[in-house]
Amino acid sequence: MSSTLALISLFSSSFLSATLLPGNSEILLVGLLTAGSASPLLLVVAASFGNTLGGITNIIIGRLLPKLKPQRGLDTALGWLNRFGPAALLLSWLPVVGDVLCVLAGWLRMPWGPVVFFLLVGKTVRYVVLTAITLQGLSWWN
Repeated sequence: MSSTLALISLFSSSFLSATLLPGNSEILLVGLLTAGSASPLLLVVAASFGNTLGGITNIIIGRLLPKLKPQRGLDTALGWLNRFGPAALLLSWLPVVGDVLCVLAGWLRMPWGPVVFFLLVGKTVRYVVLTAITLQGLSWWN
């Protein structure tokens, strides 16, 4: 697989993984790192950028929702956002809860600057940690 195709595939998978659609970006990242398809730094950038844009898509969806009383089951995510503000989006990488955090951040009309910053940091740290673990594992096997 060419380096460009690897990066586009990972970006696309990461974008989908951040929305309500399945994307499996972590599996693809590990596979591409193992195959040496592209620079680890470029892979982390592609995954982080795609995942962040997917999270921003969820925030936009949340901003489009009408201001109604929130449904039951959203108490935990709303509690985190009310307590920690946009910094709660450091957890936006978590399965299911992360999507809800992004939608609710939009629904609450949280300010764009801090929201995008914490979203980007949270999603990037996840891919950096996964990359470090994968590369360490590869060096251990060699």
